[in-house]
Formats: sequence, C-alpha cells, structure tokens
Amino acid sequence: MDTLLILLGLLLILAAYVWLIARAFERSLFWGLASLLPPLALLFVLIHWRHARNAVALGGLGCIPLVVGLTLLASQDSARLEAILRFEWLRPEPVVQPELAIDLRGELNGKPFVPEQAEFIDGVLSLREGQDFYAHREVQVRLAAPVSGPVRLDVLPDDNGRLPEIEVSWLAPGQDLPEAVRLQRGYSLHLDLRPKAPNRMEGVFHLVLPAQMQTTLSGSIEVFTDRLRYRDGEVDTRFDSSDTLRYVLQDYLERRFARRDVAIGRLPVLDTQRSFQEVPLTVELDGETQDLQVQLEKNPMRGWGVRGDHYPRLKAASVSAAPAPAPAAARTSAPATAESGRLSLERLLAAPQRYANRSMRVTTERGRTAEGVFVGLNADGRVVIRRVIEGPGEASYTLRPSEITDIELPAQ
Repeated sequence: MDTLLILLGLLLILAAYVWLIARAFERSLFWGLASLLPPLALLFVLIHWRHARNAVALGGLGCIPLVVGLTLLASQDSARLEAILRFEWLRPEPVVQPELAIDLRGELNGKPFVPEQAEFIDGVLSLREGQDFYAHREVQVRLAAPVSGPVRLDVLPDDNGRLPEIEVSWLAPGQDLPEAVRLQRGYSLHLDLRPKAPNRMEGVFHLVLPAQMQTTLSGSIEVFTDRLRYRDGEVDTRFDSSDTLRYVLQDYLERRFARRDVAIGRLPVLDTQRSFQEVPLTVELDGETQDLQVQLEKNPMRGWGVRGDHYPRLKAASVSAAPAPAPAAARTSAPATAESGRLSLERLLAAPQRYANRSMRVTTERGRTAEGVFVGLNADGRVVIRRVIEGPGEASYTLRPSEITDIELPAQ
C-alpha cells in the first residue's frame, strides 16, 4: 500500500510539472524553454501565478499521497526509507563474489553443469547446482570410508575392489522428483584435494562416466568440510545450519563455566527454521553431568545466540606465561587419561573429549572390529575412529552407538 501511494503521488507531481511547462509555452517561447529548469519554473510560477496556479494545485494534490506513503513506509521499514532517501537505488548493485572457487568444465546428462555448492563431509563429496530443496543437477562421490587430511584418488574403468560410489542426479523439466543413476565401477576419477583453513579443501577433480551418460567434468574445485561459515576470521553465526547452532551452544557453555573442557553429552535435534527454541542440554564437567535449559534465538543483525548471554570471552592461553613446573603438573594429570581396559559406551558418550586421540578397539554387534585412534563424535552423534592406512591419507570408521557392543582401551 505504501508503495502504491508513493507512486501515485509522484505521477501526479510529474503530470503537474508537465502541465506547468505547457502553460509556460502558452505564455511565450522564452518562458517555455526556461521552465524546463525547475528553478526557472519556480520563477515563472511567482511572476505568472494566474497561468500556473492550476498546475501547482495538481502538484499539491500529488504531495498528499506521497507524504502518506512515506509515513507508512517509515513506520514499517525505516531502513528501506533511508536507502531511498540516500539514493542507494541509483547505485549499481555490487558484484556478488561466489563463496567457493569452482572452475569446472563439462556436462552432466548432456547439459552444461555449473555447480554453485560443494561439500566434502563424512566421506561424501557433493557438487550441486541450484538452491532449491532438490538440486537441478548434482554429482556425489561416496568414498568407501571417511578420510581426514589430504585426499588423492585415481580410479580407472577396469579397477575392482571397494571403489567410491558415483551418483548423478538431475531434475527434468516438469518433474517434481529428480532422476538418479549410481555407478560402482566402470568410470574414470581423479581427485586430489588439500586442506585449506579454516574449513575448506581445494584441488583438482576429473570425472568421466560411460559415454551413454553424457557426463564429463574436469577442472579445479573448492569445497566446505563442514557446515560452518566464517566472516573476518570468526564463525558467522547468521548462517543457518546445525553446525552453527552447536558451535553457539558450545561457545556459550565454555564462557558460562569459564573453562574449555565443557562437553555437551546430549543435544536434541535443532530446527534452524525456528528463530526461537528451548534447548535441553546435558553437560559434563569433571566426570559429573548437569542438566541445563537454554533458549536459542536468532537476531537479524547478530545471528544466533543464547538469550541472557552476558558472559565474557575466555582469555587465550599464554604459552610464555606458563610456570616452570608445568611438566610436573602434566605428569600429575597423566594417569587420569592413561586408563586402559574395558570402557562403557555410556562413559564414552558422556565425555568424548576425555578420550580424544586415544587408541581404541571397538567391537560391533556383528562381530566386526574397528581399531584406531578415537577422534570424537560427529554431528549425528556417531563414534569416529581414525586409522592410518598404507599410502597417503587416513581411513575413518563411523559407527552408530547402537551397534557397539564392546570398547577396549589398549594400555599405553
């Protein structure tokens, strides 16, 4: 409504000005040409009021809806009104730089493929085109096991064994659900990615599928390794993702208890579409659990935060200020983390940070054994164990807590 009133007022004022110029030409050619300039048009109004008064009355009538529209706009969206008065609408729109440096050449299902989003999370590389719930076109490379660190893969059509699974999907015109094709072998793949701070990887990507699939991609890519976004070197809390909410809660708890060894034992499923939500938490401190109830809310300017958060930032630990007997203190605390033998699943889930980087042997209900270094819990609450394998890179086991029957900590 406010926009319509503003446009109506401007049209009436413009019509009044055109009418005024026409009246000036009726008076003389000199006044007609002079009235094309607003200051001289005002002079014509003052000198020849009897000829100009009708046009001025129409302009005054146009000011009424203009003022009413601006008043409504100011009460509903003051920032928009300020932008209009600053003539920001005349400035060229800034060029939006893409988040990721993706330079791929080729096609997917016979159509040009220009991915806008790229992730490499839990061993799944995803290149996606389109912002809708279903991607317009998407390529996924699922590794046999999640890896950490640099990744280098070379697969030829004749290779056998446990190879990455390739899934190609596309949304045809007029269809609600995408079509998808999966390949276990018979393709060519070259993937070489290196970590890049703070949460990215970059490298080269080459993929050639069988000729009938009309899919060939080649070039350089940059991918996110989690669903956090950074701004000026810090986590951008305005970005909607479960990783952002978990980071906000962890940061809040560390500042609330003024210590960095606070662990979230139980975290419910969070909804990024709700700007306010009650979150029940189970927190562990020094082996003891504590139940908390916090309120997550999103501010349009500051992003996600905890209501009532007034706790100061933690001071960074200073290495130079460490006292001389620090090695002795480290030896004193060593027995607390050097325990060996059986470990209950409940104890591991309650304090995962306590066993980080510990050697661990896990047996599943199917009798399989995963042995390596305990990394922690991923975003889905699954146990991640890293194991060094031959050649470059590392393999990781991701296990659901429900399938774990036994946990053993070898003696160190």
